[in-house]
Amino acid sequence: MKEKFYLTTAIPYCSGKPHIGNTYEVILTDAIARYKRQRGYDVFFLTGTDEHGLKIETKAAEQGITPKEFVDGVSDKVKEIWALVGASYDKFIRTTDDYHEKAVAGIFKKLLDQGDIYKGQYEGWYCVPDEAFFTDTQVTDGVCPDCGRPVQRAKEDAYFFRMSKYADKLLKHMEDNPGFVEPEARLKEMINNFLKPGLQDLCVTRSSFTWGVQVPGDEKHVIYVWIDALSNYITAMGYTVDEQGELFKKYWPCDVHVIGKDIVRFHTIYWPILLLALGVPLPKKIYGHGWLNFGTDKMSKSKGNVMYADELAQLFGVDGVRYYTLSAMPYSSDGSITYDSMITAYNSDLANNLGNLVNRTISMNKKYFAKVVPAPGADEGTDGELKAAVAEACKKAYECMDGYKVSDALYEIFTMLRRANKYIDETTPWTLAKTEEGKARLATVMYNLLETIRIGAVLLTPFIPETAGKILAQLGTDVTSLEFGSLESGKETGEAEVLFKRIDEKEFYEQLAAMKGEPAPTENEKKETDNKMEEVKDTAEVVEEAVKEYEPLAETCAFDDFVKIDMRVAKVLECETVPKSKKLLRFKLDLGFETRQVFSGIAKYYTPEEMIGKKVVMVANLAPRMMKINGVEEESNGMIVASGGHSPDAVVKVLFADPDAPVGDRIS
Repeated sequence: MKEKFYLTTAIPYCSGKPHIGNTYEVILTDAIARYKRQRGYDVFFLTGTDEHGLKIETKAAEQGITPKEFVDGVSDKVKEIWALVGASYDKFIRTTDDYHEKAVAGIFKKLLDQGDIYKGQYEGWYCVPDEAFFTDTQVTDGVCPDCGRPVQRAKEDAYFFRMSKYADKLLKHMEDNPGFVEPEARLKEMINNFLKPGLQDLCVTRSSFTWGVQVPGDEKHVIYVWIDALSNYITAMGYTVDEQGELFKKYWPCDVHVIGKDIVRFHTIYWPILLLALGVPLPKKIYGHGWLNFGTDKMSKSKGNVMYADELAQLFGVDGVRYYTLSAMPYSSDGSITYDSMITAYNSDLANNLGNLVNRTISMNKKYFAKVVPAPGADEGTDGELKAAVAEACKKAYECMDGYKVSDALYEIFTMLRRANKYIDETTPWTLAKTEEGKARLATVMYNLLETIRIGAVLLTPFIPETAGKILAQLGTDVTSLEFGSLESGKETGEAEVLFKRIDEKEFYEQLAAMKGEPAPTENEKKETDNKMEEVKDTAEVVEEAVKEYEPLAETCAFDDFVKIDMRVAKVLECETVPKSKKLLRFKLDLGFETRQVFSGIAKYYTPEEMIGKKVVMVANLAPRMMKINGVEEESNGMIVASGGHSPDAVVKVLFADPDAPVGDRIS
């Protein structure tokens, strides 16, 4: 029997069309779901829409329609966009579904009957757009602490949920299960900022509007989002207080709730406490991803910087949108999106690295072997290095996906593809094809390339499924094994087709301007955006380091493993700043027996003049890393050892070697 895997998105509020930041979450969750299916799990993927509340009631009134008519239209639009980006969900729940509303009313009554909910009076500052109350200490200058818009003083009768009753039990669960909330920094924030200071009882009803699930026996009150929307994760599976549906019995507890960082508190405190009160097992994990910002700014209609998935798909294709959003979002910090950054990633990664590799390999095999997959001979030259790179990519990509580090998984796969491109340059198939002796070697080279591409397509299936399918079709195979050598010799490949046509920047902005009915951006405006992107990269890197501050010591390292690290004394021959980067310095290092190019993120702490002529400690046997420097792939071959990199407040200090230490000496 297959192992089950149940995952969910947060259900977006049904007040309008979701932007690309909202859509990223369903793309992310879909990639995880596809990966788990590929690994043989019995997957159930839930998404949907949150459809009650004052904001919806108000918007419907403004349009002269009923709230139900309003949410019907918005929910349909959400479904259209989810379908467009390839979301392979198993169920779409709406909080206006009859079964959900009945289950929510039953949940409320159970909590009321057992004394976990009581009636009282709430007074405080109310934010209409956020539909939230705030205390005097939370409000400054009369504006909402969350959205910055004006709040109004309000007082109303309400029902409250006794949060404090279950706080200690939840705290113990978090402390006993450190992977319950990820990234770890978000778990520590919930514990230190909310649980340990003490929880206040939570207002769980509203009487200022009527669009919602009515409180049983009290028609003046409707059940608020904390119980209504959050309960969707179990009601969609057939849960009621009287019985548990078959889906619930099979798939609960949830394996991972995928949510945005702005709603971590609701999902890691309110939701688990609600489940504890109901006697329902807690979910296994809540993963709170960062925001996908426009440059350095949060997307906002008022700022005019909102981007939508359907519009982006017209410009970059669906897989172009999927690839960029998945690759641009770090595991524990915010990501950034602009048109320029998407063009760069599309041309460099998709059109050049992936698309060109597939196209020229399929074309060469047609030219040299009449489309027949050749039989490989014995390994020679760099064959072993290529196969090792493929095996490493498979291993690391799976490890990353198991830890929800999706952008890192893509990095590993595209590193493998870059190695394949390098393999073409090393083996020069066009030269081998000139002689009979060379053609025997050429058969092995072409087989290795075709097989690397096949494995790459299999690995890419969860991320860019349409493109992965096209690649396998061009290879003429449906074999999905990751074992090198699984591609059957003697079969014919298909015809080479362009997967990603390179984007011309000038034509792109003309098309974008025509779509929006606006003039294309000036060079100065584009330069300003580029500068902002560099700031975003630097900020994201600092945030990643800040998260590492909370990490425990690494696992104990065996002596035999440690001595594999080859640290050497190296002399700085050349050092220069990297244009458009506030962090990177480019080094030319002398190891005595050879020179190396190394990029190091220490430009904030050292000038090139300070480094030239100095002797540093470098890790000399670190695997080379390809880095995108101003749109060009360059290799960093080693690492300069320094301290202070794990805290945003610390000053980075390079570990300099003694001036008399011989260049190339090994450090032990």
